[in-house]
Order: sequence, then C-alpha cells, then structure tokens
Amino acid sequence: MNRTLEQIQPSLTLAITSRAKQLKAEGHSVCTFSAGEPDFDTPQSAKDACVEAMLAGRTKYTPSAGDLALREAICAKLRAENGIDATPDRVIVSCGAKHSLANAFLALCNPGDEVVIPAPYWLSYPEMVRIAGGVPVFVSTTPETGLKITAEQLEAAITPRTVAFVLNTPCNPTGAVYGEAELRALAEVCVRHGVYIIADEIYERLVYDGARHVSVAALGPEIAEQTLTVNGFSKAFAMTGWRMGYATGPREFIRAMTTVQSHTAGPPATFAQCGGAFALGRCEAEVRAMVRAFAERRDRIVALLRGIPGVSCVEPRGAFYVFPDISSFGLGSQEFARRLLDERHVALVPGIAFGSDANVRLSYACGMDEIEEGIRRIRDFCKDL
Repeated sequence: MNRTLEQIQPSLTLAITSRAKQLKAEGHSVCTFSAGEPDFDTPQSAKDACVEAMLAGRTKYTPSAGDLALREAICAKLRAENGIDATPDRVIVSCGAKHSLANAFLALCNPGDEVVIPAPYWLSYPEMVRIAGGVPVFVSTTPETGLKITAEQLEAAITPRTVAFVLNTPCNPTGAVYGEAELRALAEVCVRHGVYIIADEIYERLVYDGARHVSVAALGPEIAEQTLTVNGFSKAFAMTGWRMGYATGPREFIRAMTTVQSHTAGPPATFAQCGGAFALGRCEAEVRAMVRAFAERRDRIVALLRGIPGVSCVEPRGAFYVFPDISSFGLGSQEFARRLLDERHVALVPGIAFGSDANVRLSYACGMDEIEEGIRRIRDFCKDL
C-alpha cells in the first residue's frame, strides 16, 4: 500500500457515529451530538428542480469543471453575496467542499511543502495535506483571542517552504467568526510572503448575533489573486447527501484542480447540479428559518453547558458546533467521549481529532428536546466524575 497512508489517522467522527448506531440497534436511547449535517430537509423546490432535470434527460456528463449554467449561477452568487468577481473559467464544481479542498491540496503541494493550519481545526485538513505530500504546520489558538489565529502568529509560522494558509470562517469545530480587520491583517501577511490562502467558507450562512461573514477574497484584487475560496451546498441548503461543492480562485489554480478532478472523480451528478443551480438565490426563506432555529439552539446549549461545574465554553458566533473545555475532569478527550457514550449514551467527538485534547465537540444540528436531554446526561456524568 501507499506508505503515505501510514501517517493518516482514521476519522474519530465516523468511529463515534458507528458506536452510537450500534447502541441504538441494541435498543438504547442515544443522544447524538456528533453529526456534522443539518437535521433539516433540503428545500422542496430544489428537489423538484433536480427531479425535473432528470426527467428532462439531464443525465449525461458535464464538463470536468462542472455544468456551465451552474458555474454561471455560482459566479452571480459570489458577486452578489461575497463581493468576489468570479468568472466561469475561475470556478470548479466538485463532489462536496471536501472534494474541492482535496483537489486544491493535490494541485498545490509538492513533497515537503508546508501548509499552516490554525488549531483547533477541521480534522480532515492535515490528512488531506499529508496525502498530497505536504506537511501540516499547526498554530494553537487560545480563548483570549476567541480561538482565532492572529497575524503575528501566522507571520511567525511561515517559512521558505510555506505554500498555503488554511482559513476556516465560520470555523468547525469552534464556531469562531473572523472580522474584516482580522482577515485583512492575515491576508497582508500572506500577500507579503506569496502564500496562498485556502478559505473554507462552507458555514458562511450560519452566523449569529448580528455577525457578518466576510470573504477574504473580497478585500482587494491582490488578495483575491492569492486566495482560493471553497464553499458548497451542504450546510446552507441542507444538501449534504447531494455532494455539491465548488471553489473559485486564480485561473492557474482552478486549471490545476480541474486537471486533478478530470482524472479522479469528475463533478457531481448532472441533475444534482441542476438542483444546485436552482437553489442559489431561490431558497432564502428556508435558509433563514434554519439559521433562526440554529441560533436558538446555540443559545440554549451554551447556557446549559456553562451551567455544568467544571465546564467552560467559548460562545460560538457561527456554524453549528460548540467546543467546551472539559480538561478540569482529568480525562483526555477520547476517554471522556468513550465513557460518556458507554455510560450515558451521549455521542460527541473528542477534541483531539481537531487538535485540542482539552475539548470535545458537540453539534447542535439536532432538536431542542435532544439538546435538553443530552446535556442533562452530560451534567450527571460530570457530577459523577
């Protein structure tokens, strides 16, 4: 087998999910906070558009970079909502934002190239970099900075081998949202050193408390020429199973990613792309209703967690995760998660998977009743500890 895979860690999220399903199959009531997908259904109008496209014969191949009509719709969305002046030749449609990111690292990294990743981070970033032959370089953040990397930290982490910096806002797992001034400071460092910004904006619509998502690529043409913006349909439109992601950036970067994609997977199913094109700009009511529900759940789960003695929690400003600190109980995050699942039947993800063994991640993409019951069980578990 490829020796690179010896460095790759299996997904702890999938392991937890598998164990939770086993417990449910045995008849146990399991409260699940591990899922990284909305519990809402895809808007009906988008599903109808997909079915209509299939029945109309939209079942053949599209270009390797994706259907032109979808890429044009993505460009219109990026210009109107993000301030990014994209054109179809600078857009690639992939099988989910994860696929877009994998294509990006495969296109960019030469053996030994370094990619700076703020920690906590989404667990797949470093593994993608390693698969592509690169070296992930982690920079730890703190609650004092809202679990966000500073320009000074980024400057210190860059070496002659650095090719990219991963910027995830809103962030999985912390829910941190970067403001315009913070983004501009980080971008200036990258421009000065000739480092690409890989901006993962998949949670852009899920922001709360009046927070505003800002796309770093919109902060100036010089920054845009060094930024790859990655997004998709899974979170905002509850289309996780559709496998619809996209990226926009410099032409040579998109061209390289298209070369990778043309020899590996190709874009999503043609009729799914038609449904995605319809969803852009036409499902706002459903998106806003989902965001309102997530905001209410966020408020409740943070309040409940902060009511548990020994647990501290930075309030997330975006996405649908909380990342409480459980280090006061003297257990590592894997042991904490394993015992919680086995003893109280609550599934969450160990923080070590995201680069912080002091924390655990809970998704509030679940109903309010499950939040109430699940946090009650966590409170009882912590009390016993």
